[in-house]
Amino acid sequence: MLHLIYLIAFTVIAFLAIGNLIRNLLSLSFDSQRSFSPSGKSPTQWGRNQVNANPSPAKLVPHPELLDDSGNPINEPLLVMRSMTVEDARQQLDAIYNSSPGNSKGKTEENQ
Repeated sequence: MLHLIYLIAFTVIAFLAIGNLIRNLLSLSFDSQRSFSPSGKSPTQWGRNQVNANPSPAKLVPHPELLDDSGNPINEPLLVMRSMTVEDARQQLDAIYNSSPGNSKGKTEENQ
């Protein structure tokens, strides 16, 4: 009997969770398609004070990480990856391992 109660309870919880997931996905898709007022007004205030509205379009401000020290946008690639061979990677890892402070016998084993 207790198993049946657990089964029903977790089934109800699962249906509630899936329903909540679907509702969140729908509201997210509707919010992503909705355009917002550039002046920061709420949707209830859009019809009011149209005489004082700013006729110029909103200026897009880039993220601060995309700006250099003087505030100008960066026009260079943000991530440059260099391809390495397996041998180059091994040599770099060996150099890091050999230069580590606890590796005093590693150099003597390689020379033998």
